[in-house]
Amino acid sequence: MVERLQKILADYGIASRRHAEKLILEGRVTVNGQIAVIGQKADPEKDYIKVDGKLLIKPEPKVYFAFYKPRKVITSLLDPQGRPTVKDYLKGIKFRVYPVGRLDFDSEGLLLLTNDGELAYRVMHPSSRIEKTYLVKVDGIIKEDKIEKLRKGVKIDGKIAVPVSVNLVKILKANSWIKITLHEGRKRQIRKMLQRVGHPVIRLIRIAIDGIKLGNLKPGQIRPLKREEIEELIEKIKPQK
Repeated sequence: MVERLQKILADYGIASRRHAEKLILEGRVTVNGQIAVIGQKADPEKDYIKVDGKLLIKPEPKVYFAFYKPRKVITSLLDPQGRPTVKDYLKGIKFRVYPVGRLDFDSEGLLLLTNDGELAYRVMHPSSRIEKTYLVKVDGIIKEDKIEKLRKGVKIDGKIAVPVSVNLVKILKANSWIKITLHEGRKRQIRKMLQRVGHPVIRLIRIAIDGIKLGNLKPGQIRPLKREEIEELIEKIKPQK
């Protein structure tokens, strides 16, 4: 589509329309090898538009996915040891996305994938206080006094770790399921907390990241986030004024 150069530069994230005019006036923009002028139009799909000698490339749209990371998969796009990685499950996605945060090799569940670097940074930043919820199967029958101890906080790695909530979900013959929600996310935090109260983790599944739920996803499956999920997350991580 033929449009004014100022609009094209703004749409491609190069500069505001006003600043784009300045770039054109300074002779820093060319169209098909010719220096552009104010008021000139072009078709970014057909014309070669350069700014400071660099070809204008259409930016990829921002994409957001929920992924069920299986156990024994590295939360990375590359593993020098040759173990399975998240990248092994991305063959159907045409954009380069990367994991937001991490899940341990032995843990499973919800992992966000995106190419939105700003969102990823803010989700992972402690100041955003994004809640993450886990279903945890532990060894032994966990008693209420241990649940209460977890709620009050236990010391790991020299610091007290206090969850947002801890609730008993189910008692089995020799094991228990509990649900834990955290704001922070120190390395292997839940495993260390439960080890401290004498109930080692058997299985750990992340089922939610704030308002985004794992839902019916099966291990290895991916789904695009809904618009309302994205908007809610963006609103949650918006810097406070």
